[in-house]
Amino acid sequence: MPEISRFLGIIIRMYMREHAPPHFHAEYGEYEITVEIETGIVTGRFPRRALTVVLDWYVLHQGELMANWEAAAHRKPLSKIEPLE
Repeated sequence: MPEISRFLGIIIRMYMREHAPPHFHAEYGEYEITVEIETGIVTGRFPRRALTVVLDWYVLHQGELMANWEAAAHRKPLSKIEPLE
């Protein structure tokens, strides 16, 4: 699964040929969530602070995430997305 960003110990990934709805995966230690790109709905468990950071990053990069989703659907390389600073 390609890594598209990494910051503050959080790894953001997106699978190729993934099921709808468009989403990305975030990992932090033993925790993992998925975030729907269009709605921001979160599934899974994450520490509150790490979740806030991921959602802040998501808001800033929603367009780039959708572009990566489209690229993945067409089996094209994914672009790296700037980390949250």
